[in-house]
Amino acid sequence: MKLREYWEKFRGAVARYDETHNFTCDVCDREVFANERVCASCMKSLPWNNNVVCPLCGRKIGEPGICLDCKEKPLSIKKARSCFVHEGEAARLVVRFKRGQKYLFRTLAELMLPLLKEGFGAADAITFVPMTERAEKERGYNQSFLLAEELAKQSGIELLAPAVKRRETAAQKFLGRKEREENLKGCFHVKERKLVRGRKLLIIDDTMTTGATADELSSVLLRAGARETYLLTVTSVPRKNPFGVLPAEPPEGNAP
Repeated sequence: MKLREYWEKFRGAVARYDETHNFTCDVCDREVFANERVCASCMKSLPWNNNVVCPLCGRKIGEPGICLDCKEKPLSIKKARSCFVHEGEAARLVVRFKRGQKYLFRTLAELMLPLLKEGFGAADAITFVPMTERAEKERGYNQSFLLAEELAKQSGIELLAPAVKRRETAAQKFLGRKEREENLKGCFHVKERKLVRGRKLLIIDDTMTTGATADELSSVLLRAGARETYLLTVTSVPRKNPFGVLPAEPPEGNAP
């Protein structure tokens, strides 16, 4: 066996081992004993977004009904949901994932999978928010793609990559929804319209802040012929201040 073939075989074995073995909780870093990625204590303490939510955007709201933002201008997405409110250890997980801890895609997808099965049975394909080649090269991976790929694998739903991001967009941290919409306009393009025509597509992303990014992608997919679009994210911001800024990002690293 050639050295390259041996190395590829070894890498494959390591990857398969990593898929099924976990020795510490990915939230608190304490030892676990049943291969769980998040210990029982952390599972209970995570800020699950399972109370009152807007039926359209899926955000945490104070009382039943459609949120003010969706009343003013609903998203083109038929239904959006998130596993967690973007705060505490859930926000920390997303930040760690985006800042280099790539391996967390399995943990996050595992947490998202029950919600996918429960709320998005109508979807017949999964897709994700694309990045420009430059941005993906700088980060080393597209976190939305990693989540979508794993969820497709675990759910058996087809994974599609019909859209591309054609240009870089300005940083959106201090932009509200309207400013974000202008910033994103025209940045996505569907390169293979036949892949989406007549399909019900579930868009996967890490966080929904104002919903502008997913809405722009959804609009492009719908114009290309998609029948319906949905959105599933790890977290969503429960309320937006005048600038649409995320809550203060938690520091990197695991909790003590």
